[in-house]
Amino acid sequence: MIEIIPAIDLVNGQCIRLAQGDFSRQTVYSDDPVSVARQFEAMGLKRLHLVDLDGARTGRISNLSVLCDIARNTGLQIDFSGGIQTAEDLGRIFGAGAAMAGIGSMAVRDPESIVKWAERYGAEKILIGADVRDEYLVTKGWQHQTERHIEDFIGHFQQHGIGNIFCTDVSKDGMMEGPSLPLYQRLRERFPGICLVASGGVRDMNDILALEEAGCNGVIVGKAFYEGRILPGEIQKFMTTNGAY
Repeated sequence: MIEIIPAIDLVNGQCIRLAQGDFSRQTVYSDDPVSVARQFEAMGLKRLHLVDLDGARTGRISNLSVLCDIARNTGLQIDFSGGIQTAEDLGRIFGAGAAMAGIGSMAVRDPESIVKWAERYGAEKILIGADVRDEYLVTKGWQHQTERHIEDFIGHFQQHGIGNIFCTDVSKDGMMEGPSLPLYQRLRERFPGICLVASGGVRDMNDILALEEAGCNGVIVGKAFYEGRILPGEIQKFMTTNGAY
């Protein structure tokens, strides 16, 4: 069964959503991230994707206190990303309660350091963020387009035993137009051994079922929750019927 992972994106400690990664097109949904996290936990969800967008943009972790508060007040397994630049940063977020570190821009810029971090902390605690536009990686909070193709990127880390990958199609993120199913199908066929988490464009439960059919291990859902397109009862039904929605 595909794992449903709710997302909280943080700017100045508030829960927000961007459209296509554009900081000028943001919607604030709550100024109480802990309350939002508790609502997700009450649905029966076990994992949270917590993104420090301030950190992603500036290259410095900026919302560590929010991570601490959510970890202290919920039992959610937290993936934390945004602004992680050093092994010391990893130590800080793990110490604050993160179960996994989501690493995107740094993984593009200095992949060898990520391999060393995986050796130090364990590959199971590293979640590689492959943020793409037209299948080429974007970095720095999705503001910079690179010439690195996603398959080359994932292949490098797989060779080093790092197989937890979450892939966001930036062109789909926050647009409520459906996920990039062909992209995920190709990645699953090309890399059958990875743990692939899809992100971006999910509108409703039908999209989640389609991603499960495409072979995704997990799906990150943000705006569809906040806009009421996916309801708590639907999540509970999906989970109690073992995915037979």
